Amino acid sequence: MLLLISPDGVEEALDCAKAAEHLDIVDVKKPDEGSLGANFPWVIREIRDAVPAHKPVSATVGDVPYKPGTVAQAALGAVVSGATYIKVGLYGCTTPEQGIDVMRAVVRAVKDHNPDALVVASGYADAHRIGCVNPLAVPDIAARSGADAAMLDTAIKDGTRLFDHVPQDACAEFVRLAHATGRLAALAGSVKAADLGPLTRIGTDIVGVRGAVCEGGDRNAGRIQPHLVAAFRAEMDRHAREYAATAPATAPAAAPVVG
Repeated sequence: MLLLISPDGVEEALDCAKAAEHLDIVDVKKPDEGSLGANFPWVIREIRDAVPAHKPVSATVGDVPYKPGTVAQAALGAVVSGATYIKVGLYGCTTPEQGIDVMRAVVRAVKDHNPDALVVASGYADAHRIGCVNPLAVPDIAARSGADAAMLDTAIKDGTRLFDHVPQDACAEFVRLAHATGRLAALAGSVKAADLGPLTRIGTDIVGVRGAVCEGGDRNAGRIQPHLVAAFRAEMDRHAREYAATAPATAPAAAPVVG
């Protein structure tokens, strides 16, 4: 399982760089513009320069409307600015067909510029609160649009968490559906260290966190702390070891990392 950490600017990215050995992906977002709020192109570039060259940088392009052309341009801006994972929050898509339209446009815009970049279709565990596409439709949207990964996050950051809205067995089905078509499965949404056991057991490929590695556990007022990143990684590694020691020999392997 890969660890994705989301700094909100260059200063926090430098803190991530101090903990680079403990994380796998640095994710650029702007939390005050939403769950998957897009940051500025120059911030993406500055963060790309601030973290070690071998660490991939991810960038969100926003909690997007059903406007495929607009979203494709935003995605192109992110990849041109140096991101190699491009995350799209399907906030304004109410049907799978709308999600596919948006993601096909994004995939074309991104892959024409950098065929090795990874495109992530992100739905919302609390979709019922905002009226967007069903979370379990996202893996199929990713597959039919040519995206590389399917993700779930929470749209409304009010203290509720991933498993509050999508139970563990449904998250397991999300991962299974993603893997069945060769996509990566990423899960986020106020994830805490206590969630790492089930996330490991269901075969999650990427776990995304922010609040769990911020001072005071506060994603907005707190700042990412390198020692909390290290502690979170240690818990991830502990659960991975325990699962490896107890998992049946016939358990399916997680999907390979694309790219």
